[in-house]
Amino acid sequence: MYHPAIDGAIYFGEDQAVYGPIDHQRIISRLNSGLGWLYYQQKAIRYEPLPETMLDPGEASPVPDLLLYDNETEQIPVIIEVCHSQGLKKDLQKIINLIDGDLYGILEGFVYNYKTHQWFRYRKGDGGLPAESSFSDVLQLDLASFLIP
Repeated sequence: MYHPAIDGAIYFGEDQAVYGPIDHQRIISRLNSGLGWLYYQQKAIRYEPLPETMLDPGEASPVPDLLLYDNETEQIPVIIEVCHSQGLKKDLQKIINLIDGDLYGILEGFVYNYKTHQWFRYRKGDGGLPAESSFSDVLQLDLASFLIP
């Protein structure tokens, strides 16, 4: 087996780490599949869904579970985080910081707690107060509809 040589220590922040339990990945897969169908086949949304993608390919940057990318403007209008109850507070703070920090042009962020089936939405200008909602104003669709069995 090939093992590439590494010069020096490897450092990464927790925002770049991959968290991949099956339940977590299953939700990302279902969201990506549904949104991908709308983007690639139906041409019904203008943003390409990309799982586990760096916000800034030029440098180490936070990695949301799923982002929606505008290929024309090279902006990321929507991000989605998937969590369980213990990670909810941290993921809510992550999306609030990313949106309010205004570094990536994110307009709307979602956190889905797969243990409680709760959705939270935070939009640019919401003043640090997320709402319990799965409806995307940017996409004009309900993200929860992709998780209905």
